[in-house]
Order: sequence, then structure tokens, then C-alpha cells
Amino acid sequence: MEKRSTFIPSPKKLLYDRIAEEGTVSKSELLTAFSLTKSTMTRLLDEMTHEGLLIESGFGQSSGGRRPILYQINPSYGYILGLEVSRVYSSLGLFDMQMNPKSIIHWRMDEAFTPENFLEHISTHSRAFLRDHQLIDSQIIGVGIGAVGPLDRKNGMILQPLHFPAAGWNNLPICKLVEERTGFKAWLDNGANAALLGERWAIRHTNIQHMLYVHAGAGLRSSMMSHGGIVHGTMDMEDAIGQMIIQTDGPQLHNNGNYGALEAFVSVQALEQRARSEAKLGRDLILKTYKVSAEQLTYDVLVQAFRDGDPLARELFTQAAVHFGIGLANVINLFHPETIILGGALIHSHELFFQTAAEVAQKNIYRYPEYSPHFSLGKLKEEAVVTGAAIMVRDHMVL
Repeated sequence: MEKRSTFIPSPKKLLYDRIAEEGTVSKSELLTAFSLTKSTMTRLLDEMTHEGLLIESGFGQSSGGRRPILYQINPSYGYILGLEVSRVYSSLGLFDMQMNPKSIIHWRMDEAFTPENFLEHISTHSRAFLRDHQLIDSQIIGVGIGAVGPLDRKNGMILQPLHFPAAGWNNLPICKLVEERTGFKAWLDNGANAALLGERWAIRHTNIQHMLYVHAGAGLRSSMMSHGGIVHGTMDMEDAIGQMIIQTDGPQLHNNGNYGALEAFVSVQALEQRARSEAKLGRDLILKTYKVSAEQLTYDVLVQAFRDGDPLARELFTQAAVHFGIGLANVINLFHPETIILGGALIHSHELFFQTAAEVAQKNIYRYPEYSPHFSLGKLKEEAVVTGAAIMVRDHMVL
């Protein structure tokens, strides 16, 4: 695996990113962090302030002389759109340069959301955001897209995703289409990477450098961060965790998946299949309680039954959480992150799912308890992807 950058940042960009990370910082602190002369640093800060990239934000503590000027990035230098393309819920958000959300909307994806309707939807709401905040097109830096994979990030394409409720999402040049529809430059990465960028931004002052994000929903998706940067492979590896084999000769969820893969035990589809099989074997209390047929035994029904205390639903979700914990432990034992953030529909189905998965993972971690990572539901939760997508655009700014 490799951690890569698409361009070599200029001194201005390095300064800008450092100030964005710190929030507020003085010239002396920047001189300590960078190998620049005082005159060069003064010139760069003056230029960036004149260009509107930075603003002065008061004075720091004096160490004997004049109080130092503090700098921060200018939140209104520009604005960024963050877009989440997912199979169950998608989102669109408008952010300032400090990643403060100005407007965010979420919507349920269904069979009506073909790519054409999806693009019309985001175009309409993007324009509404600009009107609401009295912005013009030139103030928009770009659109960051966090999408379900597999992806061709270089060419801005969604390739062959599974389980989309609407047709037309295969081999879709999503960046090109978004640019044509909105008029704004677009960048693409998978949703797990975007979510991890967003969640890491939310806790950036903790200085955590090694993180793992795992999303459990219609599929399993994961992302790793090492030394503060996303780890990419030679191929988009967002869904690789779902293909981890945890039971030799186990079940197969779909024709292209591995037998005994984690996703065959831990996913919305796996839960539905297991519940329907149990119902056909005579364990049909859920069908009677909620007045549905086996074919109508959807994930939403199962979640409601779980929350209502149905014993079969509890059993199914608990078994899935145990398998999920085993899969998590395997990834953790390879990577040893400081923090593991869990998200997705299964994680948020009930607090018991998160607790069970974390406990099982912890019990199977190599070198526990001297190595004991922190398990978290994250700070941003359902807004993590759109926030991270916006950060991706800011990261690609050329200064």
C-alpha cells in the first residue's frame, strides 16, 4: 500500500494547511515549525493576508515584548460543496473554509434516484444553497465527492457498485457529470476515506495520527489513516474488508464475493437473508407481530423488532456484531491504530451492536491490554462523509 499526494504543495500551501490545522497560530510558532527565514515568513503571511487567504485574529500571550499577532484562515475566502453518494442515504453540504457547515441536506436513495435524477437533485439544491447564503459561482472552490466504490479515482468514475436501488450507476463518470451540471470542479474519493478525513478533522487537536474507519451497512467499507494521511492502495480498496474470509467454506453473499467473507455475516443483505431463512424454518414471530410476509422482512422491520426487544432479532444482530468484532480484530492486528471509528446503519441500529462488536474486537486484539485502542462512534456521524469530501477539495487547492 502507498500513501500518495497528487501534487507537491508550495510553501504557501504548507503554511495554509498548518494554520488551518492549528486554528490560530503566531508567526513565531510557524517559524519553529518551518525552515524559513523571518523575512520570508513575514512576506508570505503578508501576501496571504492581502490575498484574503488569512485573517488576523487578535494577539497571543506576550513573552516579554509586543504581543504576537495571531493568524487564522479566512472562513469566507471561498466555499466548498461536499457530496455523499451512497446506497441508502446521500447528502449534500455547503461549507466555509474552516469547515463550518452552512447548509446540509440528507435524502433516502430509492429506485427513483437514477444518475440523471440524482444530478438534477444536487444541481437544484446547490443553487438553493447559493441563493440562501447570497453567494455567487466564483466563490465556490469546488465539489468534493465521497462515493460508494469501487472507483476509478484518477478518472473520476464510479465503476460497478452493488446494491444501488436505481439502475444506471455502473461505469458512471460522476466527476464529469457533476462538473457539467453544476459548473464547479469536482474531486472524487471513496466514502470511507471521506468519512475518515471528516472525523479526523473533528478531533484534529488530539494529534491522533493512526486511525481506522469502518462502515457497516448495505456493505462493509473501511479506510486507514497513517501519520495523518489516508492510505491508498494500487486499487480502490474501500470494500476489501467485506471480502476478508472469516469462515472457510462459509456462505457467499453475492456471485462475485468470497465464500465465508465477512460481508456474508455482517451486512444489511446478510441479516435479511438470515431472518427470512429463520422465518421459513418456523421462527416467524416477527412476521406475526409486524404483519409482514417473509419477503417483506426488510432491514427496517428487523431494526424495529430489535429495538422492541424481539428475541430473534436480538439474536441475529448480536451474531452479526460478534462476527463484525472478529473482522475488526483482524484488521486492527495488522494496523494497530490509535482510534477505531465505527459508522453505518448496523452500528447505529442499537447501542448493543456497537458495544458487542467493540468488546469482541478488544478481546481478540494481539498484545491487549498493553495495546488498547479507543473505539468511537465518531463526532460527525452522518455528516462525516460530506465534511471529509469538502476537506478533500481544500486539500487540492493550489496556492
